[in-house]
Amino acid sequence: MFNRADLTAEVVLATMIALIVSTTIHEFCHAWAAYKLGDPTAARLGRITLNPIAHFDPLGFIGMMMLAAGFLAIGWGKPVPVNPNLLRGHRKGMAITAAAGPLSNVIIATALVIPLRFGNVELTGFADTLVSRFIFVNLLLASFNLIPIPPLDGSKILTGILPNFWYQYLAPMERYGFVIILILIVMGGSTLQQMYSPVFSLLSDVIVGGTPL
Repeated sequence: MFNRADLTAEVVLATMIALIVSTTIHEFCHAWAAYKLGDPTAARLGRITLNPIAHFDPLGFIGMMMLAAGFLAIGWGKPVPVNPNLLRGHRKGMAITAAAGPLSNVIIATALVIPLRFGNVELTGFADTLVSRFIFVNLLLASFNLIPIPPLDGSKILTGILPNFWYQYLAPMERYGFVIILILIVMGGSTLQQMYSPVFSLLSDVIVGGTPL
């Protein structure tokens, strides 16, 4: 995910800032979408906020630090609790709530690229590094979370849009999804990379274009 040969203290710091802020917005959007669709669970727990502390997960934060330092790892924020039975549309509502996270990352990356790509804005120093890391991290978060393996958002989106017939087969995977991801990481991570790379490349081509990161 990150080339350790290219890492400097500045890049590591910028990547860590991008991971914390982008993950916070990602989780906030899950909570906000769930609330708008009728589930107040996350709202009652104070999760509709842009305060990073509310979305802090100790193990996930350690994963972020390892990832920023160039190690093969995954990081995450505290999962947003959602009750599908309270959502309008139930499983379809769950799919919309799940999609809100990756969509927020796409929007962040797009918003940062627009002035660089079309406004002839030139950044230098740490500002250039920080914006570049923000764009890269958000494209990575969006594409990685769309992998259809629980507990990633892609699995919830998939179960929400597929016919009811498939739900009985996909739902049990929730118990084993995180273990599957850990096994794939232990195996070297190449399989995971192959899963998210097509979406990452597509988003990068469409959003970033020829803008250097």
